[in-house]
Amino acid sequence: MSLEDPTKPESEAVVGETEDGLDYDALEALLGDLAIGRETHLNAEAFVVRPDEVDAALTTLRDEAGFDHCSCVTAQEYDDRYESIYHLRKYADPTQEVGVVVPTSRDNPVSQSGNNAYRTADWHEREAYDLVGIEYEDHPDLKRILLPDTWQGHPLRSDYDQEQPQVVALREHANPLQEDHRGGEDSDTMFLNIGPHHPATHGVLHLKTVLDGETVADVESDIGYLHRCEEQICQQGTYRHQIMPYPDRWDYISAGILNEWAYARTAEDLADLEVPEYAQVIRTMSAEMCRIASHMLAVATFALDVYGDFTAIFMYAMQDREDMQNLLEDLTGQRLMFNYLRLGGVAWDLPEPREEFFEKTRDLLDDLPERLEEYHNLITSNEIFQMRCVDTGVLEPDVAKSYGATGPVARGSGIDYDLRRDDPYGYYDELDWDVVTEEGCDNYARVLVRLQEVEESAKIISQCVDLLEDWPEEERTIQSNVPRTLKPEPDKEVYRSVEAAKGELGIYIRSDGTDTPGRFKIRSPCFSNLQTLPEMSQGEYIPDLIASLGSLDIVLGEVDR
Repeated sequence: MSLEDPTKPESEAVVGETEDGLDYDALEALLGDLAIGRETHLNAEAFVVRPDEVDAALTTLRDEAGFDHCSCVTAQEYDDRYESIYHLRKYADPTQEVGVVVPTSRDNPVSQSGNNAYRTADWHEREAYDLVGIEYEDHPDLKRILLPDTWQGHPLRSDYDQEQPQVVALREHANPLQEDHRGGEDSDTMFLNIGPHHPATHGVLHLKTVLDGETVADVESDIGYLHRCEEQICQQGTYRHQIMPYPDRWDYISAGILNEWAYARTAEDLADLEVPEYAQVIRTMSAEMCRIASHMLAVATFALDVYGDFTAIFMYAMQDREDMQNLLEDLTGQRLMFNYLRLGGVAWDLPEPREEFFEKTRDLLDDLPERLEEYHNLITSNEIFQMRCVDTGVLEPDVAKSYGATGPVARGSGIDYDLRRDDPYGYYDELDWDVVTEEGCDNYARVLVRLQEVEESAKIISQCVDLLEDWPEEERTIQSNVPRTLKPEPDKEVYRSVEAAKGELGIYIRSDGTDTPGRFKIRSPCFSNLQTLPEMSQGEYIPDLIASLGSLDIVLGEVDR
């Protein structure tokens, strides 16, 4: 098989790891008295721990069992309790998963924070506090993250009153270093608002920035301006028909099919649905078209951020994105909100005449190498660009892992992690392509990764076109036989993810036995990636902060959901 396993450094054996996968009995023995119960989820076993033993359990699994990736934290409400679930994986092998379930009483939903074990738990727990109302002891900054500080109630609770009035106070901005003075007692600090409405924030993002002289001493991302409670919307929709249109709205930068696939993969596992091989090839081809369109916009806007002018680079990249969107429009009928995938397959077959669609696709792919060479001449070979990007926005691999960074952000820090290869789905494991990594750990490396990933996506699309062109007409099944109404068994739980354009896009679903989910949680790659911004920016200049933010390639529709 062409998808060779990544080369991993030799390390000591870790507890629970076997040649056949994970030994959950060994993990249970490792946790000892920390584990007071055990659950079976569709994707992995999960251990129940007491609310006051969260840090010890997570640290043990991280240090002694090798679970260095906290991909998601899910909070939910039951009739008799509240619950937090820490979904743990390994960067070396994401198929090795384990859950840590932390129940708390309804009267006093307080749990110990997992922030000491995984820095990414900071924002995830703040979101759980904001929307569900679980409090986390020892959390470094437990406050609302998506809603204003003055918001009354928690929207994902069953007792939330949607009609109660909300008062948002207008407060003075205080200098967060006024009493701290991280640059010394005599330092002269200045508070600077960046955004929320500014092109360089890539959406409605507010950066509360503190300058010590000309360097960034502190930066805090203020998100939530685009929050629409998408999870609650999905919890009110039916599996079969009403949820699928919404994923297009998360990462709305031409990445809709990638978003749809995250939901489809999770729901198909939950309902035990098969997908025809022909439909898998179409999914794989269209997903990579979305990846190229997304990366083209990332390159365009990043050049705009760094050069600070409406340059030809932006126009070139937008034109290439438009060309790819023309193909996606031919396939799906839409240019942005595709709604093309269906549970069990895709909505319809390739456009007729098929030969014309294949010819247009091949023409675009044939022109792509020359276009990419132009980008390297205009961007990566440009001295100004190199001065702005090389050795700025540095994100070391261990820091990236602690924050749960994925996608080009992680691969730009040398982390060889790609779910298309490491947790295969679709038709990826049958095709010839490579995972791109760069060791620079800086803004420049992340741009290189995206440009090279465009080449790999083109390889995948080309192979899919060859397969689809030769596929026997009588075997072109686009959808399996899916029941009109899906009602998975109650209390079935699953977490599944795909490699979206910006990283690991995961969905957790718990069934309550009806045709709508009991809990629907979205793991946004942008949400975790954006957490790394302070690590990349402290000690840098303001222009470097803007470049670092641009290199993350966030979209606030996915951050806020």
